[in-house]
Amino acid sequence: MSAKTMAEVAMPSIVTVRARRDVPQERQCLRCETLFWSEGFGERICRRCKGLNAWRDAVPVSPGASRRR
Repeated sequence: MSAKTMAEVAMPSIVTVRARRDVPQERQCLRCETLFWSEGFGERICRRCKGLNAWRDAVPVSPGASRRR
């Protein structure tokens, strides 16, 4: 019998499959429109923009900048 930790027994290994077109590539930032290296299609904001207070605090850039439904 092999000696497994409790975490290995309790948590089965989870394998995720990427979508066919979800590949790392250079993409355009949705905020500043500069090109940056993205790990997948879920990453669309560059590091510089994510470092801004407006992004981290989730505050619109200007009072009328938020989308209304």
